[in-house]
Amino acid sequence: MTVSVLTGSAVNAIGIILGGWLGLFLTKMTANMKDSVTKVMGIGILVLGIQMAMSTEALIAVLVCISLGAILGEYWQIETQIHRFGDYLENKIGHANGQFSEAFVTATLLFVIGSMGIIGAIQSGIANNHTILFTKAVMDGVLAIILTSTMGSGIIFSAGPVFIYQGLIAIFANLIGKALPNSLIEALMPEISAVGGILIIAIALNLMSIIKIRVSNILPSLLLIITFITIRYYFW
Repeated sequence: MTVSVLTGSAVNAIGIILGGWLGLFLTKMTANMKDSVTKVMGIGILVLGIQMAMSTEALIAVLVCISLGAILGEYWQIETQIHRFGDYLENKIGHANGQFSEAFVTATLLFVIGSMGIIGAIQSGIANNHTILFTKAVMDGVLAIILTSTMGSGIIFSAGPVFIYQGLIAIFANLIGKALPNSLIEALMPEISAVGGILIIAIALNLMSIIKIRVSNILPSLLLIITFITIRYYFW
């Protein structure tokens, strides 16, 4: 089971490697090309998010958890703290060791920091469903093409940290899932998927530059919906 829950993370890493390799040969992509490709990916991710969001059987609970999660995330300033940590790493490692290291750190932060990897890894671990990470693999692969074409081969090596980070989350989620009754898992997955779908819709809107949403600040909603469904399962 441990190997299978890592499938999504492995495919994501492979996507980055392949995209980076192609980027070494595509050094003349125009700004318009990059913009169009990014927005097309955003449309695809939007469709995935809508499909996931429609899985809910407890819409009111999902909306309440999304709202409360956003309040908690804004209070804790999760996205700000993540970006501060990313800036710290980039300043300490990237610029200090030349373009290769700067490219490696920049790509690692771009591919790791964000809610899509967390949601996808949780889904891989609990439900052995890798749809989100497969989608992220395509997205990261295309971004790797763009980044490698301008920053060099350091982008390719970011696949390692991405695999380790998402793989650890997936394994941890799998261990938790094994400790829960199957009937509870069946009740949890549609609502986790629905909350994750709403977050992915927000990611798509950001990617298409339609609106700016601090998606990382909504991540607590995943814990809230898990807590709510678990309490309902045992006590209602």
